[in-house]
Amino acid sequence: MNFASSLRQELAERARKYAESRGLPHSLSYGETPVVCFAPDDRSRHGNFIPESYKAITANPAWRKRLAKIHPQARTCLPKTERGRWMELDSCTSSDALLMNIFCHPKVARSSHAMAMLGADSGLSPQFGYKARVPLVSGRFDRTEVDLQLGGLLVEAKLTEGDFQRAEKRVLAAYRDFHEVFDEELLPQTELHYLSYQLLRNVMAAHALHCAFCVLLDARRPDLTEAWYAVMRCVKPAELRTPLRVLTWQELAQALPVQLQTFLALKYGIGVS
Repeated sequence: MNFASSLRQELAERARKYAESRGLPHSLSYGETPVVCFAPDDRSRHGNFIPESYKAITANPAWRKRLAKIHPQARTCLPKTERGRWMELDSCTSSDALLMNIFCHPKVARSSHAMAMLGADSGLSPQFGYKARVPLVSGRFDRTEVDLQLGGLLVEAKLTEGDFQRAEKRVLAAYRDFHEVFDEELLPQTELHYLSYQLLRNVMAAHALHCAFCVLLDARRPDLTEAWYAVMRCVKPAELRTPLRVLTWQELAQALPVQLQTFLALKYGIGVS
């Protein structure tokens, strides 16, 4: 079963119904399984975001910059828009948009319950697209982008992405701490590649920065959960392996404000039993 494709179809159908029932500006991508992309309207709304989170995003310069990320397939997969370009966070399948819907909500950062589920302190200001410095053998650094940083916690968020990517083995050998952090013989791999490259880089970032690391994904993606556990069991240092965790959007939703829970259930099917 293709879990990513199945979830993508479900999210697109939910987003279409959500947009039509509320009169929200949106367009459908081309192709057999179109995805919904929302656009901001003249009333300072954006259909891909709950209003409280969108208001907070637009008021924060660092967060607002994330809204300007160009959609990589916009020119070939989406109709033209009056704005000129579609943005990546306009898409109903964007894990970054889901992440910001939750962590930009004014009540979430103050929620000790929600933060405890992640292993983070309450009251921290989230940083999205955090550029972690992962040391290389050469003495330089790989500026790995981590989806979310909350104090001493790094978070990788996934929704409908196919996998955690792969990289040639020579690429991983260039990282200073690779052999110290991982039992490379046990890592998921092919003859020439290591699988789950994003996870490997993020775990090494957590090691270098003395941070904890959490993967946040959908309960409807058991394939991603399995891939993460396959990496976790290969981490050698106990002090690094112990704070590693996985959390689903569904589990996190239980600790969120009721209004946000309702939004996530309607638009994403998160929290629906």
